[in-house]
Amino acid sequence: MNVLKSISNNDIELFQKIGSIADANTTKCYVIGGYVRDMLLGKHAKDVDFVCEGNGVEFAKKVHQSFNSASKLSIFKTYGTANFKVKDYELEFVGARKESYQQTSRNPIVAAGTMHDDFLRRDFTINAIAISLNSENFGELIDPFNGVNDLQMELIKTPCDPNLTFSDDPLRMLRAIRFAAQLNFTIAEETLESIAENSKRVEILTPERIAVELNKILLSVKPSKGLYLLDKTDLLDKILPELTNLKGIETRENISHKDNFIHTLQVLDNLAENSNDLWLRWAALLHDIAKPQTKRFKENLGWTFHGHEVKGVPIVAKIFKRLKLPLDDKLKFVQKMVRLHLRPIALTNEIVTDSAIRRLIVDAGNDLDYLMKLCKADITSKNEQKVKRYLANFERVEQAIEAVEEKDDLRNWKNPITGDHIMKTFNIKPGKIIGELKEEIKEAIMEGLIENNFAEAQKYLSKIAEKRDLGKK
Repeated sequence: MNVLKSISNNDIELFQKIGSIADANTTKCYVIGGYVRDMLLGKHAKDVDFVCEGNGVEFAKKVHQSFNSASKLSIFKTYGTANFKVKDYELEFVGARKESYQQTSRNPIVAAGTMHDDFLRRDFTINAIAISLNSENFGELIDPFNGVNDLQMELIKTPCDPNLTFSDDPLRMLRAIRFAAQLNFTIAEETLESIAENSKRVEILTPERIAVELNKILLSVKPSKGLYLLDKTDLLDKILPELTNLKGIETRENISHKDNFIHTLQVLDNLAENSNDLWLRWAALLHDIAKPQTKRFKENLGWTFHGHEVKGVPIVAKIFKRLKLPLDDKLKFVQKMVRLHLRPIALTNEIVTDSAIRRLIVDAGNDLDYLMKLCKADITSKNEQKVKRYLANFERVEQAIEAVEEKDDLRNWKNPITGDHIMKTFNIKPGKIIGELKEEIKEAIMEGLIENNFAEAQKYLSKIAEKRDLGKK
């Protein structure tokens, strides 16, 4: 079956040229893996993997020379692979090979093999489909494990014994779940059971590789699908035990709290409908992460989780460090979202004052829009009327923010009066009083006593300095 009729002319020209080079060198060459899978799903990929019988690196050198590409040919001798760029294509070449693994490592011992060997080493049947590029059967589909049928059935399964597949390379367990989440496929029962049986093998993976797969799961259309699968197979408890600690409902005096694990995943899905930002999705995943540590039951009040937004901040840092996620502005952003996520929702329960709105705008700064998306996603309940009421109140807060922003310039707020200005004005040295004066000015602006500009702040500074008997130069 020739399947290349549905792809672009540019792709066909690329494949024909590489096929002609293969013919000239009496080499069998195929496109394999993700490009083929995506093509059969009606998607267009620019990352293309090629496999040939023989030395893949030497073949890559000939292809690279033929294209006269300005892109450098990168060679990875350990794995026998080479890659380079042509226009907007990323091309990777490897020789057909067989692999064996040691129990303590997911890095394979590689040896030359046949195409059958190469198909066997593939992780899933939907990635074990190839297209011939040689002229004698150009465009013919090679599908030894019925991967096309599994694509049609929307099924993730391994081409050989899943226990061997996952024991050899435990990253494939995360990849199976990631593909299920990304493609909205089902994992075959035998494959899913094998992931659970081999879940302990995830411990040999590097944190960086785990984080890559987690990020891809979080960026899927409905991230909860992948996270529920991670939980079902016991992987989540080994990767993010802080999340599994959120599971469960406790009841006292006929009063129950919600299952915070289910709630968290619902918040994540709600957010995913309105934002593709990876780090905001991380914030949604971790916004209630400290609830187990702060859970208390109080008579006549019920369950409380006071301070979980504050205690969650160091937990976020601990998780980011463990998974080798960025410890820069990305971490600070997620921590900020966790710390502030209750603030807008709290305003829905009270009379919304301009003062409270100003403080929220100043504390959130340029991240206010992200915070509002997170907080809106955090409104969950099985009671539809309750959700509607909360959303209506939340809309009132949003309108109040817009009204305050129209008259006050507070985004990314900075105090109009600096510490240097105070020291020069009153000829005083650095000390506690500098911070106190700046805080009084900030409070006056937040409360609407003075306008947010230098002239008003300077007048107010003179007034409060006089009360403190601060003499001018």
